[in-house]
Amino acid sequence: MIFGTDLAIERREITNSGKNDGVTVKKRRIKSASVTEIEITTDAGAEKLGKPVGTYVTVELPPFSSEFDDADSRMLAVRDEIKKLLPKNTSGVLVVGLGNSDITPDALGPKTAKDIFSTRHITKSLAEEVGLPSLRPVSSASPGVLGQTGIESAEMIRGIMNETSPDAVITVDALSARSIKRLGCTVQMTNTGIVPGSGVGNHRAEISRKTLGVPVIAIGVPTVVDAAALVYDITGNENIPQPERERAEKMMVTPREIDVMISRASRLLALAINSALQPDMDMQTLLSLV
Repeated sequence: MIFGTDLAIERREITNSGKNDGVTVKKRRIKSASVTEIEITTDAGAEKLGKPVGTYVTVELPPFSSEFDDADSRMLAVRDEIKKLLPKNTSGVLVVGLGNSDITPDALGPKTAKDIFSTRHITKSLAEEVGLPSLRPVSSASPGVLGQTGIESAEMIRGIMNETSPDAVITVDALSARSIKRLGCTVQMTNTGIVPGSGVGNHRAEISRKTLGVPVIAIGVPTVVDAAALVYDITGNENIPQPERERAEKMMVTPREIDVMISRASRLLALAINSALQPDMDMQTLLSLV
């Protein structure tokens, strides 16, 4: 049984597919980071994993609840994978922090967006004057959630895009995992976009190239598991009585150190995104500007 998970790597583990199934997996190690790249190449592979055709990169790291240096290998590993997913010759980029800032496990996106180095308002002549001729125009937004605004995030993003005309969109959102071992120590990046809330049974409007008309890179960190998945993860028994299963599937579990985890994960993601979008700027300069 596939419990709710947003992670392609977990869906691959569950399906345990064989060769020539439209899914390829590559693994590599980068210092303290383990990187798994899953490529879904066919509709059959997409159906098997329950994910759209595209590339899914999972970076497994030491826990975000531990201290990290602004330029350590964890941030650099995430930055490098973002750069690979970003289409070549991309100019303007819109970074969107999805989620509810009032609910700690869901606040990853808004907190990340607050630390994005927004530059769209800086004219080319001013950038050249201060020694930043290759400054990429970047804007950021946190559209909130439907229950707060009455507006779908996808609708709000389209409205912003009509005014700013970005070449690509990067979304950041909290995700759901099947296994507790991946909470707060995993980053998933994909070029397929995202359906916000899908991992917790609260599907919202899709945010992807198909709906926005430009490439969409979705970045996320799992911050919750549902209670049924937690029981299975600990006991290995998926035969949970139906009444208990239905109640458990409506309950989400998050670590007690979630405040620290969100704070550090959002900081790491913001640094990685800023560095990926402004590759000609050194880290010290970036840190002084955000």
